[in-house]
Amino acid sequence: MKKKFSIIIPALLEEKRIESILSEFVKYRDEFDYEIILSDGGSSDKTVEIAKPLADKIYTHTQERRQTIAEGRNMGASSGSSDYCVFINADALPKNMRGFLEQVSDWAKGGGKYGGKDAIACSVLPFPDEEKWNDKYFYKFFNSYFAFLNKIGIGMGRGECQLICRKIFEEENGYNPNIVAGEDFDLFRRIAKRGTVAFASDIVIYESPRRFHKQGYFRTMLRWFVNSLAVMFAGRSASKEWEAIR
Repeated sequence: MKKKFSIIIPALLEEKRIESILSEFVKYRDEFDYEIILSDGGSSDKTVEIAKPLADKIYTHTQERRQTIAEGRNMGASSGSSDYCVFINADALPKNMRGFLEQVSDWAKGGGKYGGKDAIACSVLPFPDEEKWNDKYFYKFFNSYFAFLNKIGIGMGRGECQLICRKIFEEENGYNPNIVAGEDFDLFRRIAKRGTVAFASDIVIYESPRRFHKQGYFRTMLRWFVNSLAVMFAGRSASKEWEAIR
């Protein structure tokens, strides 16, 4: 049976978080018309086992090679039955789940504040219980920066949460599976050239800032910058592999 929208969650080695993340989405599954799809990148822990009773569909990468997150998102989307896709990472959750689902539902019906938009990027903040003092400045700057880039038509959205109409997603052949890092920016940049994109400052997604805390802001931002330039001018990422931080 066709659903109004699909929530697609790429995951890898997320046994510590996946139950709490999926459980939050399951709470409202009977109230809103959506499906939950887990796209696992080949976890060797209990991620898939834990997710089975909670997700509507599960895709599992079984090849020996490392799967890119772009491939994971594409595979999740390919098994979806709706015309609207919500891509959200396995370490992320909406700040206001009910409000988030209401806005997505309105968008999928062609109404609400973002009705008619082909793609929507969301504001991202750290989980309050993991936030450090310097996180506030970092996230405030990047949310403002991403909002500006979308306003001038360049197209930018962090992969933590992206809302994309299936029609334009398929027309653009989804995320580039060969891009290890920067695949989220690459897709939004391509969509912005032919469709409409928006930055939703009022849709807040919490994420774990674990990567920034472990690798540091300077190192992480430098890798983002180098990868974004490589994507723009060479159609590929500079990074050969994106380290999983757990």
